[in-house]
Amino acid sequence: MKTKLLFVAILIMASCNNNNKDSKTSLTVKEITEKEAVNKGGDDLEIYDFNGLQPLLSKTDDTVYVINFWATWCAPCVKELPYFEDLYANYKDENVEVILVSLDFPHQFETKLKPFIKKNKLQAKVVVLDDVDSNSWIPKVNKDWSGSIPATIIYKNDKRSFFEKSFTYNELENELKKFLN
Repeated sequence: MKTKLLFVAILIMASCNNNNKDSKTSLTVKEITEKEAVNKGGDDLEIYDFNGLQPLLSKTDDTVYVINFWATWCAPCVKELPYFEDLYANYKDENVEVILVSLDFPHQFETKLKPFIKKNKLQAKVVVLDDVDSNSWIPKVNKDWSGSIPATIIYKNDKRSFFEKSFTYNELENELKKFLN
């Protein structure tokens, strides 16, 4: 089991890149009953397996969801986080929800992730995806996703765009505006 976890960790670290490839996909989104998050260690850190996270990726209401997959060990992810925070601050009153899905390693939740959230005063919702079966859930997020991070989904109801790239604030805001009009 430890060997399998190590292999997945190495695969995830190797996939962290700063390419500018993006792909957009429109999919029909089905409603899934939300599963409760498991709170390991307090401080309101919501930790999900993929089945628990999936409802956050498929809500059907009048909100635009901006879902960013990131990790504290991914330099391009950390570099773009302030843009997601700015987007959250600028659009939180306009039916926009920003959710930051951390892919940090479980043994580092207390020592790296929680201190990072506190130090950087992240205001957008941060949840953790703790599911080692990435070969199963990555294509469920987007069939074209290689697994590299940062990766972002922007969706509203059945309109959906997926990006496997880093953003500037202007790029991110421009993509969001396509869902607000």
